[in-house]
Amino acid sequence: MFYCRVLLVLPETALNVMGTMWMFCEVIQCSVDDKFSSIVIQSIVLFNWVQLGLTVFGLFMVFDPLGSVNYGDMQDTPNQVRHHRKVTGLWSRRFRWAFCWLKRDEHGKEAFQQVAALLSALFRSTDLVPSDVVAGCVLLRVRQKRETREMRRIQMLNDEEPIYTTDVNKIFSETPPWMNLEDALHYLRLSIAAYGWPYVLYRHCFTGFCKLARHLTCCCCRPKNSIVTDDNCCMCNFAGVKYMSNLAADDIIFASFNNRVFELPFCVIADHERESIVVAVRGSISLRDIFTDFTAGSERFEADGLPEDTAAHKGMSMGAAKMLKRLLPVLDRAFAQYPQYDLVLTGHSLGAGVAVLVALKLRPRYPHLKVFAFSTPAGLISREAARFTESFVMTVGVGDDLVMRLSVHSIENLRTKIIQTIHATKLPKEAALVSRDVFARRFSSARLFTPGRILHIVRRKRMGIEKYDVINNSRYRKVRTTEPTYEMRWACPEDFMELQVMPRMLLDHLPENVHRTIRTVLEERHRYRITQTV
Repeated sequence: MFYCRVLLVLPETALNVMGTMWMFCEVIQCSVDDKFSSIVIQSIVLFNWVQLGLTVFGLFMVFDPLGSVNYGDMQDTPNQVRHHRKVTGLWSRRFRWAFCWLKRDEHGKEAFQQVAALLSALFRSTDLVPSDVVAGCVLLRVRQKRETREMRRIQMLNDEEPIYTTDVNKIFSETPPWMNLEDALHYLRLSIAAYGWPYVLYRHCFTGFCKLARHLTCCCCRPKNSIVTDDNCCMCNFAGVKYMSNLAADDIIFASFNNRVFELPFCVIADHERESIVVAVRGSISLRDIFTDFTAGSERFEADGLPEDTAAHKGMSMGAAKMLKRLLPVLDRAFAQYPQYDLVLTGHSLGAGVAVLVALKLRPRYPHLKVFAFSTPAGLISREAARFTESFVMTVGVGDDLVMRLSVHSIENLRTKIIQTIHATKLPKEAALVSRDVFARRFSSARLFTPGRILHIVRRKRMGIEKYDVINNSRYRKVRTTEPTYEMRWACPEDFMELQVMPRMLLDHLPENVHRTIRTVLEERHRYRITQTV
């Protein structure tokens, strides 16, 4: 099919050339009285050229000139290393072509090389095409669903105690006072505010500009000693922070919106309600952030109190180091103004990971600091270091969040499971199987984990008797119950080592859904307390 499509490109190009000469040149004379028909034909010719250009560009992006050769007997040999370098160079050139419109920065080339090396390690010798991946994900979803149902059935037969609970008081009975859902919801709102104006327009497509308008500042009115850096002329990002945090401008001590590879925007806020200085780090929202995310190899990470062999996510580690240089003088200035306040760091997604690494660096200077991390990526830090953070980091994850399970090892395991699932179906795709070294090959030798004490909140699965009520012994109607919507438990990092193909794995990562989940849990607990006192 692919080769037929390539062959058809040649006559399609010839016909487009002839159509262009006919409609736009005077080489071929033809009387066309109907202007509408002429415009329609010209538009069709232009769209055909665009389609042809995209086809050629797509062919360049996906075609592998090296071929997918099995290298089962060549692991760690010079030929294998040379092939890996060639594939890495190929992916790097693809990135430079695809993202040539991005403004170059000092770390762009390094990020391209790191992500190219990761993709080369993941896909070399696999000979997988997009249809293989889609088919494998669908089949893997069916397989995982069957395994989950079987596990629940075994738990019911063995009369095992449920892992999750709806009792919020029981969950927090043995935690320090600062580790609670009320504070988590409060700091989540501040971490969402760090997303700035793009998030406001995303949440309020039609009214977002009106909501931002009263918070905008003209460039002519901006003070010379501005606390805001790298914002646009009207300070739209700063306006978004003020709108979503509901804070006065005087309470925002510093805001940096410089967004480059390995550099994240962040805000420093004086939170008088909680008497704390809050550092809110923005999560992923741009292509540069995506490259920071996917610079996912491990590198040595040093901080007081950590084991010597501690490793961390390379992209986030570099982001934390760059952020720390700008943050330290701001914190000195903030605590000189508010010496009795505590230090709290917070962030969502990529921002959560960077906030944890920055906190590890700051802890010797601020031993009582706390971190509220939301939807933290799984591949952040080595296991002993993750255990070390449990005393000062609270991590909140919701449902089937993809990013909470996203690491180099989990992607490699997903690749292996997709291949095994395709193989188990005994379909023609079996011919595209990989060499035997794929199942053992790893991009990174160090396994990274989720930091902190992890609160995992999931939607409660109601039984049929709770969902429906019997009418006249035959008909059923759906009823509303007063049972809690969510249940939760304290999880361990090992619970997030495998990627699950689930319908809500992307939706559960969105900050508004995390906010809605925590708010619903608190509202339902409040209603339950009222009913108990009545």
